[in-house]
Amino acid sequence: MKPVHVTIDGPVASGKSTVARILADRLGFAFLDTGALYRAVAFQALEQQIPLEEDPVDKLIAQHMPEVVLDDLDPLTYRIRIDGKLLGQELFALPVSQAVSPIAAMPKVRQRLVGAQRTFAEGRDVVMAGRDIGTVVLPDARFKFYLTASIDARVDRRLLELHALGVLIDRETLHEEIMARDKRDTTRTVSPLARASDAIEIDTSHMTVDMVVDKLEHTVRVSPQR
Repeated sequence: MKPVHVTIDGPVASGKSTVARILADRLGFAFLDTGALYRAVAFQALEQQIPLEEDPVDKLIAQHMPEVVLDDLDPLTYRIRIDGKLLGQELFALPVSQAVSPIAAMPKVRQRLVGAQRTFAEGRDVVMAGRDIGTVVLPDARFKFYLTASIDARVDRRLLELHALGVLIDRETLHEEIMARDKRDTTRTVSPLARASDAIEIDTSHMTVDMVVDKLEHTVRVSPQR
């Protein structure tokens, strides 16, 4: 049977990564948060003091391509590896978070990483979260969802996530950063953040994670083509 692909797109802190992981667990699918690949590039560029410009970053990827490493016993447990080094929480450091958006807007970078994402999805059932999965990476996916939420809800969520990781940032600064990130993501010339025309949009502002996952799981399981 043809593999089942589920795409979950949305702006920062809309809940897409958390929802995607739990949904994949319930369905028994592989899971990938594609933002981890862009974060890995940002981390390496900062670590090697590479200028955050398209050509130097593209050259960096050509020489040190990030790859997704899966646990054979648990498809939900993936890590990003570059040159044999597994990356973890360092991908969520504040400097990386600040650098990832401009890097993700670079056409050459997106072209290289989109190819890696499509390769990951080949031949397997997968739930993939990102910002252009339903529109660019997997445009023929059977199930497409677009999660959104109010700016206040998204700021509160991300603030809790960052504090849990030990990253200290005040709410006002984070609010400004998320607003700026939204603008960059939606106005970039290549693969801007947008809802696919055939995606189901869900406002998660006043929903619990389980409520959102329940809704998505029901949609996938009751489909006559499932």
